[in-house]
Amino acid sequence: MSTTNTMKAITQDTYGGPEVLREVEVERPVPGPSEVLVRVHAAGMNPTDWKHRQFPGFLDRLPLVLGWDVSGVVEAVGIGVTIHRVGDEVFGMLPYPHGVGAFAEYVVVPARALVRKPSNLDHVQAGAVPLAALTAWQVLVDAADVRPGRRVLVHAAAGGVGHFAVQIAKDRGAYVIGTASAPKHELLHELGVDEAIDYRTRDFTEIEPVDLVFDTLGGETALRSLDVLRPGGRLISIALGTLPAELRGMAEARGIQVDELLVEADQEGMRAIRDLVEDGRLRPVVDAVFPLAQAAKGHATGDTGRVTGKVVLTVAAADRS
Repeated sequence: MSTTNTMKAITQDTYGGPEVLREVEVERPVPGPSEVLVRVHAAGMNPTDWKHRQFPGFLDRLPLVLGWDVSGVVEAVGIGVTIHRVGDEVFGMLPYPHGVGAFAEYVVVPARALVRKPSNLDHVQAGAVPLAALTAWQVLVDAADVRPGRRVLVHAAAGGVGHFAVQIAKDRGAYVIGTASAPKHELLHELGVDEAIDYRTRDFTEIEPVDLVFDTLGGETALRSLDVLRPGGRLISIALGTLPAELRGMAEARGIQVDELLVEADQEGMRAIRDLVEDGRLRPVVDAVFPLAQAAKGHATGDTGRVTGKVVLTVAAADRS
C-alpha cells in the first residue's frame, strides 16, 4: 500500500485500560456521497471514550478507533456536497454513537454534521467543544427550553458537559447552581454560576427547590436530586443506564418528569453553539492536551475522574500528498 493512501490512527483490539490503545498505520478513508474528508487538527476526548475503551457499550466491534469530536480542515468532498469546500476550517461531532473515528489523522464525516469553526478559537479549543456543548444544548434548550428565572442545578458543573451547561443555562437567563469540589468554585463563578456547592462538605439537597436538575452522574445523586425538585420540575440525565430502578416511580408520585438524553449530531445546534462562542458567551475550558501518539495518557487522565473541562488530542498529519 502506498503511503499516500495511509494515515496514523489510535486503535484497540480489545477492551481494557489505556494500555490497550496503540498507534497504527491504516488506510486513509475516502468520502462518499454527502460526506467530507477532514484532516484532523484536534480531537476532543469525552467520558464516553473512556467507557467505550473499557466496554463494548454502543459499539460492539473491534478493532475500534474512538473519538467523536473533531476540528480540522476539509481535505476532500464527496459527490453532492455544497456547504463545505476544500480548505474550509470546520468543527463538529461525528454522528453519535456509530460515526466514531476522530482519533486519527483523517476522518470521513457527513457534511451536515460539521459547521464552520469559530473564528475566535484555535483548533485545540474548537476540538474541545462539540459533543459536550451539544449535549448541554440539547438538554437545556431542545428538551427543557430553559427560560429566564428558572432555577437549574447542574451536577459536576466543572466537568466536560457541566461547564458548558453552566454557561448555556446562564445565557438563557437561569439562576444556576453547580456542584463541584471547592478548588473549582472560582472557575464556576467565572463561568456564571450563581451558587456553587462543594458536594464534599455540603448536602446539595439543602438548597431551595429548582425547576430542572441536569444530571451527569446518575445513581444515588440522581435519586437524591428528586428532593430538590419542585412539583412539576424535571430531571434530565445523561448518565444512561445508571438511574436507580425506584427513581421513576418516586418521581411520578411527586409530579416530577424524568428523562434520559443521548446526544445526536445536529447542524442547527452546532451553528447555535458556534454563534455563542463567537459572541463571547460560551468558552471551552481545556484541562490537558496530548499529541495523538499519547492518546493513552489522555485516557489515563480521563480515568481519574478529576478533569476540569476537556482533554484534547492534537493531530499533525504528515504531508503525504
